[in-house]
Amino acid sequence: MPKRILTGKVTSNKSDKTITVLVERKIMHPMYKKFVTKSKKFAAHDSENKFKVGDIVNIRECTPISKNKRFEVIY
Repeated sequence: MPKRILTGKVTSNKSDKTITVLVERKIMHPMYKKFVTKSKKFAAHDSENKFKVGDIVNIRECTPISKNKRFEVIY
């Protein structure tokens, strides 16, 4: 089964080897037919601590690394 790849913006890099990524997506409202922005934060594994706040990164699903980390940074 293919792994999900998501694109988002880094919102926090305070933890060691972990970044928080905000992923936004646009969906159409079923009744009003307008596009609504939905967002969700994911914790991702950054082994080299090289990403800073504001960077655009791609994250990929992986096996669970900790209680909340299920994604790893690709680039």
